[in-house]
Amino acid sequence: MVDDVGFGLLLDRQQCLALLRTASLGRVIFTHRAMPAVRPVRFTVVDDAVVFAVPPGSPLYAGARDAVVAFEADELAADLGAGWYVSLLGRATEATAVDLGVPACPCPAPTPVFQRFLRVPAETISGHRIVCHAE
Repeated sequence: MVDDVGFGLLLDRQQCLALLRTASLGRVIFTHRAMPAVRPVRFTVVDDAVVFAVPPGSPLYAGARDAVVAFEADELAADLGAGWYVSLLGRATEATAVDLGVPACPCPAPTPVFQRFLRVPAETISGHRIVCHAE
């Protein structure tokens, strides 16, 4: 099925989660001082949720914790002719590293002990695979 902007194929829930598992950088969209805000985060997928580390005194922590947020990740070819993007909505809740069973940051550097972990379950999720019109 073609998406609402006419250049991609709709993905089902399992396809969306599988693509998210291949990425490590995404964007959290939240409210900060009554305005929309976007922050890039390194993340991982645990079950059907995205998980990321955030400093407890940051605007992201204050605005996202216990609030409904959006999350987006993508991978696009350099010419933008192919790729995918996945968006989800969910209520961000705090979790501990022990609860998660995996480190929230897939990068090789250790996560500082003062970091907090936010978990955003995919309450709603959608994705699109972008294909070249010539195909």
